[in-house]
Amino acid sequence: MARGKRAAAGEWVNWAGDQACRPARTIRPASREELAEAVGAAAAAGQKVRVAGSGHSFTEAALTEGTMVDLAALAGVLDADPGSGLVKVGGGTVLADLNEELARLGLAMENLGDIDRQTIAGAISTGTHGTGAKLRNISAQVEGLELVLADGSVRHLGTATDPELLRAARVGVGALGAIAAVTLRCVPAFNLLRVDSPHPREEVLGSFEEHAAANDHFELFTFPYSDLALVLERNCVEEPPRPRGRGAAYLNDIVLENWALGLLAATGKTMPRTIPALSRLAGRLASGSRTSDRSDRVFVNERRVRFTEMEYALPREHGPEAARRVVEWVRRNEYPVFFPIEMRVSASDDAFLSPAHERDSAYIAVHQYRGMEWRPYFEAVEEIMNDYGGRPHWGKRHFQTATSLAQRYPAWQDFQRARDLLDPTRTFANEYTARVLDP
Repeated sequence: MARGKRAAAGEWVNWAGDQACRPARTIRPASREELAEAVGAAAAAGQKVRVAGSGHSFTEAALTEGTMVDLAALAGVLDADPGSGLVKVGGGTVLADLNEELARLGLAMENLGDIDRQTIAGAISTGTHGTGAKLRNISAQVEGLELVLADGSVRHLGTATDPELLRAARVGVGALGAIAAVTLRCVPAFNLLRVDSPHPREEVLGSFEEHAAANDHFELFTFPYSDLALVLERNCVEEPPRPRGRGAAYLNDIVLENWALGLLAATGKTMPRTIPALSRLAGRLASGSRTSDRSDRVFVNERRVRFTEMEYALPREHGPEAARRVVEWVRRNEYPVFFPIEMRVSASDDAFLSPAHERDSAYIAVHQYRGMEWRPYFEAVEEIMNDYGGRPHWGKRHFQTATSLAQRYPAWQDFQRARDLLDPTRTFANEYTARVLDP
């Protein structure tokens, strides 16, 4: 199986454990040449092909009954120029491993999300992002791609040679080809100071733009039944790292953020009526902290509690109002949701299917604990996001179709033309791409 949760023999299951399939064949190529040969053979046999990363998508994006590709062996740094910051890596490189290799080169990614278990190919294909008012998503750091097409050929896309096709492939939802290698534009290694502090939620939402502008990286978490928000501020510093001690890190990252969260969530699942009180308790437990360390170590959090998630990007100026409406809906309907709402920001970029395409964005993410009903909550949140022209994260749950999405992306037809050129036979397709991109 690919690198998802434990599954039965022959079955692939994602990290959350809520998406599964049984591919007719799973291939694990050891080189780009083996990948090209295997993809070409599958296409010639009339099989659909999907590439599975590390299983961190909550959608059906990786599912297939045809050929599944596991790129785990196509990993690591293939070439690097520390002077220019250009680094070529295998498409199956896991972000955690990439961060360590970049650090040895004196380099870093300029921005990252809070999970580092995705592959670089999966992260960029779904529009994965971090937070920062002046910073774009991970795919915007891509300078080139090696894309294996259905006929077994390899297409090299670069900013100088194929800028339009690269803008399509940077966030391609796995529908254009298999990404064998990625060339990234990295920056000199840097340290971050992270300060977490609780504040009244309305106070933070009322000064949302000011918080975003004042920090290199800003986000907030708030439990719907609590009136508090935990604000995370990360800023570049010249000072040497001063990480928390091992005991303090374990207490905060594992005991509080995972064990305690998991215990409270499990209690809420068993006794839904306790969720409002548990949320208020969790809000009070979210106390302040301060640490400085290497950038990737500050960006990343460990996630052991399983959940499912929806996330939308909307014009930044509408973020606070939309978040208030989500909280209001939960409280008005007394909906049993314990997990917090998360808000982040990003700068606009030019990838055709980036959720932040041509607009500075606020991201709002909602979560539900594993095994609990999530659909009514997510449907209600999506209705709110629709009012602002919200665009879903491609790797997280949503109910949009190609018809509704086409109206929200100015470059929708540009992506379709790129798809017709790179995958005219729709070899890299499944039910998810048929729903969200058209057959």
